Amino acid sequence: MSRLGRKLIFCFLVVFSLACCLLGGNNHHVNAASFYRMDARAAYAIDADTGQVLYQKNAQRTYPIASLTKILTLAVIEQDIHAHKLSWNQKITISPAVAKVANDWHFSNVQLNVSEKYSVRQLVDSMMLVSADGSTEALALADAGSTAAFNHKMQVIAHKAGVTDAKIYNMIGLPNKSLGKQKLRGVNKDAENKMSARDLALISRYLIKHYPETLQITKKKFANFNISAGQQCQLVNINALLPKNGYAPKDWAIDGLKTGNTDAAGKCIVTTGTYMGHRVILVGLHTKGDWNNQSKMQKAFYEQLATAYQPVELKNIHQLPRSAQQTRIVHAKKYRHSVPLTLKKSTWLWVPRNSTWQQTRPTVIINHRRQSFSGKLQAPVKKGETVGYLKLYLHGLPEVQLPIQAAKTVTQRGF
Repeated sequence: MSRLGRKLIFCFLVVFSLACCLLGGNNHHVNAASFYRMDARAAYAIDADTGQVLYQKNAQRTYPIASLTKILTLAVIEQDIHAHKLSWNQKITISPAVAKVANDWHFSNVQLNVSEKYSVRQLVDSMMLVSADGSTEALALADAGSTAAFNHKMQVIAHKAGVTDAKIYNMIGLPNKSLGKQKLRGVNKDAENKMSARDLALISRYLIKHYPETLQITKKKFANFNISAGQQCQLVNINALLPKNGYAPKDWAIDGLKTGNTDAAGKCIVTTGTYMGHRVILVGLHTKGDWNNQSKMQKAFYEQLATAYQPVELKNIHQLPRSAQQTRIVHAKKYRHSVPLTLKKSTWLWVPRNSTWQQTRPTVIINHRRQSFSGKLQAPVKKGETVGYLKLYLHGLPEVQLPIQAAKTVTQRGF
């Protein structure tokens, strides 16, 4: 073999080895993309204040959600109470059709008697603590008059929360046929509400942000329910992660939110709680195993998150490496080659414990519409103008994108 041939083979082997290393590195990054694995069809976790994504698995695919629907139902009820269209002490009279649902042993329920009157507060307690289907139907019909009318209100709230792909058929989360006279006409009898895990996190976040008193309901372990004169039962919250319950995560204060179960949806759950003053929302759809296993998985998530990570405030861009504090600019007057950057606002981020901001490997990404042909920021630019975002790598967590602005005005160079 000629000397030139040997050189060509050597170069090929070097390039091939480098390519393998790079691909191997990428695969490792994919495998290490999460600090935790939830045995569920779909899952999603966010910081409720910042929206930072902490975990995701099939998070944007829609699935049946069963009684997690009632989180959205409660958002509508809260909205109309705040608008003085309903009141917590308002009495709702139970119709024969609602009583039939409420007293059907196939569903989750408390007993509701025909012609008996129950307060909105009582019905909401039973809806959120023990997932009472009859109570949910009574609330929705009293609020809107029909399933279809209440569905419209639910869709409006969902859109406000940032959800655009939800399929909503009723206020309960049961198959359409289960609502009897209140089912939707012209809709498949087996149709069930469908949302993604991300959708449910956004709706839960909306509910907590706009109606924080909701958590005073969902944190209660017990509530008395007056079935009729002289007849009372005690509601026992089915959330096993509440403080001092069997699956309460260490160092967390869980105070909500809801579970659900149908044949199509499987066991579903949304929980929320605080650690070091920071609220996290965790969604699991069609979790594997029994109810105890579902609670055990959620407990493990919270504890592993707090063990491996902590919330830290990023106050300004000068905490990051110098490469993230400025970016190249082209066509600038006075031959300026770079422009200083600033964060749009300070923010709290969950980061690996004992890590530094340098280890987040921040990368400046310029918005496509502000790029030159070479991919650099193009003049002119105004001080305070959002020009792109910083991409931060947080080992074991999804990458974070933080909006960045120009810290100075840079004019364009003339011809």
